[in-house]
Parts: sequence; structure tokens; C-alpha cells
Amino acid sequence: MRAFVITGPGRGAVREVEPPRPRPGEVIVDVERAGVCGTDVELFTGELAYLHTGETTYPVRIGHEWSGVVGAAGEGVDQAWLGQRVTGDTMLGCGDCRRCHAGRHHLCADRFEVGIRGGWPGALAGQLPMLARALHALPDGMDPALGALAEPGGNAMRAVRGAGLSPGDRMLVLGPGTIGLLVAQLAAAGGVEVHLLGETGASLRFARSLGLDRAWTARTLPPLRWDAVVDASNAPGLPARALDLVEPGGRVVYIGLAGRPSTIDTRTAVLKDVTIVGLLGGSAGLADAIKSYAAGEVDPRPLVAATIGLDEVAGILAGHRNPAWGDAPKVHVDPRR
Repeated sequence: MRAFVITGPGRGAVREVEPPRPRPGEVIVDVERAGVCGTDVELFTGELAYLHTGETTYPVRIGHEWSGVVGAAGEGVDQAWLGQRVTGDTMLGCGDCRRCHAGRHHLCADRFEVGIRGGWPGALAGQLPMLARALHALPDGMDPALGALAEPGGNAMRAVRGAGLSPGDRMLVLGPGTIGLLVAQLAAAGGVEVHLLGETGASLRFARSLGLDRAWTARTLPPLRWDAVVDASNAPGLPARALDLVEPGGRVVYIGLAGRPSTIDTRTAVLKDVTIVGLLGGSAGLADAIKSYAAGEVDPRPLVAATIGLDEVAGILAGHRNPAWGDAPKVHVDPRR
């Protein structure tokens, strides 16, 4: 089958690879849609931290935001999964350790991360092997694009929960990329007053086109009380800025990752009595993100600028994007093209 493979920094292409076969407890998913994420870009450029710790090595088959249909099931798997449209958890814990048994499989020391960590192949391919216990069924008739947006939606859902706000409270989201926009949409759907801080006029105009009218630059940001600040950016200086901006006694949620270390002054956190929440992965938010999409509370499909084929992925990872696509942040791949 065809799959997109990164073989080293700045090097990636479509290759013919052996199709997967289901092992006990696994299914094979026929992939319909996969998203290209900032993590995929960092794998392509060689910046991802896992490449420097040895948790990831080249070659890498990327793609951790996906949806598809179960086409085969291995030994011990409920045959009812066959023909079901699904998405799945990126974080595949060992299932046996203390963290896994406590429901923290996303922190398992021996976890795979689909298309990212430990060599588990990703979804930029015709087929994807997947643990049946990590599957999430998608409602009948759900658009494959919505299914592929469940993973970033799960991350955003966890960020909204981590902020701990109630209707009428005020949130500031730093970074109007895919995660930041999803955080804003989900929080607004829950009655929170949401503001966005961005850098470019284009990204802020796009946010406003989604109905997120309170979108600012650093120069225009109003001096308001921020009950929670969510850093969904990749800017090294914004974690400290988030801590400076948040209301004393409030919460700062860190879900973005910069390409180099960020610093914060813990004295500020202590003297402001701030709760700091760090988040890895969308595991615990996937089910509720899917429910929110299915109920029509949030429709993230306008975040997808274009859907391309596998042969166009290398150009996207290298930063070559068609200006005609507009300012939506996400690119999807249909590997059947």
C-alpha cells in the first residue's frame, strides 16, 4: 500500500510499504481522512523533542488525527467493529502498568503514540493498524472530516476542562491555530466569554469569521480580568506572558509546545496563587469532543483549508501552501487519492 514516510530531517515521500495485518486485539482501519499537525511538521524538520531523546527515530510514518472504517479484526476483537466508522486514541499504553490501570495510559512510560512515538505507524497511508480498545465509534453519517478532527478536539476539550471556568467567566486563548480555535469554540459553546490573542491580521480575521469576534493583537489587547489563560501557541515567550496576564487565583493551561525551552518565573505563580495545568494528549477528551460535534454544539470543519492527496504532503510539511486555500489552519489528507 502507499504511505507517506519521513526518512530524515527535510526528507519525506510516498513509499510502497507492506500492508498491516491484525494481531490479537487489533483491527485494521481503511483510512478515509487524516490531519496534518504541527507535530508532523516538527518530525519533518527534525525539531521534535522525541527525536533528541530517542523516543522517536527515523523513518517515521506520520498521521495521528484520523478517521476511517474498520476493515479487518484480529483474534479476540468483537466482530461488531467490522464496517464501523471510527477514530482512535493517539496514546497507546501498555495496559499493565500502574498508570494505565489508573486511567493515565497517555503517560505510560512504554506507550506508543500513533505516528509519533515508538514506531507505531500513522494514518497517512491506505490502512492503519489500531488497538481495538483504543477505538472510538463515530455516529452514523458523521463526516470523515469531523472524525479526523476528534483528536485535536479532544486536546481542546481537556484544555477547556483544565481552565475550570463557569458560564460568564472570561478566558484568553493565546494562539489562534487549530487547537486554540477549538478551545475557543468549545469554551464559547459552554457560555464562557472567550478572547483570542494572535500575531497576524489574517489569523485574527479568520477567527472572527467563525464568530470569535474578540480577537486581538498584543497591541490591541484590552486590559481585562482573565479568569483563565490557555497557551495554545508555539511561541517560547508566551508561557511567561500567560502567567503575567492571568487573574490572581486563576488558572493557566499549557497545551502548546515551543521548539525551544520556555521559561516562567515561579515567583509570579506563587505570589498570584495561580493554578498551572499542563496537558499531554486528548485521550480523556475524545469521547466528549465527538459528542459535541455530533450534537452540533461545535462545527470545526471550517478550520480545514483543503483536503489533499498523499503526493502533496511533502510540500505542506515544507511550508508550501496554496494561497487560494485562504487562512484556515488545518490541512487534511485523503490517502485514497
